[in-house]
Amino acid sequence: MSGDPGTLLLLGFLVLLVVIVVVAVADMRPRTPRTPPRPEPISPLPSTGRRPQAAVVVNPTKFPGGLDTLHAEVEATFLSRGWSPPLWMETTAEDTGRGQTRTALDAGVDVVLACGGDGTVRAVGGALAGTGVPLGLLPAGTGNLLARNLDVPVADLGRALDVTFTGSDHAIDVGRMLIDRSGRDRAPEEHAFLVMAGMGFDAAVMIGVEEVLKARIGPAAYVLSGLQALRGPQTKVRIQVDDRKPMTRRMRAVIVGNCGRLVGGVALMPAARVDDGWLDAVVLSPRGIVSWAAVTWQVVTAARRGHPRVEHLRCRRLQVVSASPTEVQLDGDPLGGARRLVVEVDPGALLVRVPAAPTGVRP
Repeated sequence: MSGDPGTLLLLGFLVLLVVIVVVAVADMRPRTPRTPPRPEPISPLPSTGRRPQAAVVVNPTKFPGGLDTLHAEVEATFLSRGWSPPLWMETTAEDTGRGQTRTALDAGVDVVLACGGDGTVRAVGGALAGTGVPLGLLPAGTGNLLARNLDVPVADLGRALDVTFTGSDHAIDVGRMLIDRSGRDRAPEEHAFLVMAGMGFDAAVMIGVEEVLKARIGPAAYVLSGLQALRGPQTKVRIQVDDRKPMTRRMRAVIVGNCGRLVGGVALMPAARVDDGWLDAVVLSPRGIVSWAAVTWQVVTAARRGHPRVEHLRCRRLQVVSASPTEVQLDGDPLGGARRLVVEVDPGALLVRVPAAPTGVRP
C-alpha cells in the first residue's frame, strides 16, 4: 500500500464511508438527555377509560453514565401527555431486544420504543413485524440509519420522544434473510433486518475491529480494520435476482438495502425506499486502489451507472451463493461466514411511528 498522504486520505475516507453504509457504529460518547419537564396536570379520565402505555427497550451500553436521567425524562414526558408510566426493559448481551419486546406485547402496550443503535432497532422491529403494534425510535447510536431515513431526530432524544405523541404510524417493509452456512443446510437460519445486510468487505470490517482498540480510540478502530480489509481478495459468487437467470461476479461486497440514505445524506442506493415493496442491492467489485476510488466516487455522487465495479440491482428476492464461506452482517451485526444467502422483502410488515410529514416515505 502506498504511503502517499493523498492515497491514505482517500482510503481513510473510503473506509469511513463504507462502514457508515452498513453499520451503526457503537457510540462511545455519553448522551445527556434534556432536563425532564415538569409533568402537567392530567385531566381526569372516565372510570372506564384506559391510559395508553408504551414500553421502552433500551440498550444500556449506549449510556455509560447511567440511565437514571433518561428514565426520569421519559417517564415525566409520558405522564405529562396523559399516558401511563412506560414499561422499562434493558437489553442484554444474550437478548438484544426480541425477548423484551415479546414481554411488552404480552402486556398489551400501545407502542414499543427502541432506544439504542440499529442493532437494537432491528431486534425490536423484527419482533414487532406483523403484530400491528408500532415501533418508536429513540436513536442512541452513531449510525441510526433507519431513523435518518424516516426523518426521526437523531441528535435530540427529547425531540425523538415527542414523535411518539405527534407523529403517525407508517407501514414499512422488512427484509428477511436466510443464512445457509454450509450451502447445504436443510434448515437455514432466518433473520429480519430493517436497514441493510451485506456479504463480504463490510462484514469483514466489523469482525476485524478489536474491542480493546475500539474502547481506546472509538470509531477510528473501524477505519484501521477497513484499511486492513482492503487487501482482501475478490470472491466468486453466483447472484440470482428474482426469477432471472443467475449471473456470476467476482465481488468484494454485496449489500442489500431496505433503505439507501446514509449519514450526511449520501445515498448508496438512490432508488431505495423503505415502503415500496422492493429491496435494492449494490455489488461492489473493485480491484486495487484505483477501483476503490471509482467506487467511492460513485457512492458520493449517487450515480447508478458509469463504472463496471459498481452494479445496482432491484429485486423482491435475491440469492447469493459464494464459492467459499464469506462473512455476513445484518444492520451492522456480524453473523459469521456463510456460503448462501437468500434475501426477500416482506412488504409493509412493520408499523413505525414517524414524524407528521417525513420525506423518506410515500405520502
